[in-house]
Amino acid sequence: MKKANLIINIVLIVAVAALFVLHFTGRGKASQIQTAGSESVTATKGDIVYINLDTLINQYDMYNDLRSELQGKLSAIENDINKQGRALENDIKSFQEKMQKGLLTRSQAESMNNDLAQRDQDLRNLTQQKQMEMAEEESVMFNKVMDAITTYVAEYNRQKQYSLILTTTTATTTVINGNAGLDITQDILNGLNAEYIKNRNK
Repeated sequence: MKKANLIINIVLIVAVAALFVLHFTGRGKASQIQTAGSESVTATKGDIVYINLDTLINQYDMYNDLRSELQGKLSAIENDINKQGRALENDIKSFQEKMQKGLLTRSQAESMNNDLAQRDQDLRNLTQQKQMEMAEEESVMFNKVMDAITTYVAEYNRQKQYSLILTTTTATTTVINGNAGLDITQDILNGLNAEYIKNRNK
């Protein structure tokens, strides 16, 4: 096993762990569209209103709590993978030094080489497995958040009776420009957070 290949593998493993962090924490960028407070909402029954989904999600207490929990798991995974990667690198260096000094028989060298190769493969498999698990957990997290939002909005609109509630994000820009009085983001956010805090404290 060549040292260059080992270093590449270790770098890739650490890089994937770093990508975990970037991927699962990179949703914190909110849209720059200004949101109005509930006191600024002038929409009435039958109007078409809109919600800034970026702002709503990033300021929603439920999302922030779940994201913090996910980031905690992510940090633990990253630390574990990095620890195993460093241990593997050290063991391969030790193996190479023993080989250079002629301290191993051919049989011993072959056995150790196979063991190190297996550990390298196991670590890459573990990294891929954890990546898939975290992606699944992230998907479930967003499903929970969106289910809570859509359920609340449906109940909210039973009272307000708007004709249509649109959502806009930085990526989709469904609403490029809109009357601030039709922006119900803060009104929805206030209600969502109040409901979440009440249920969380039960």
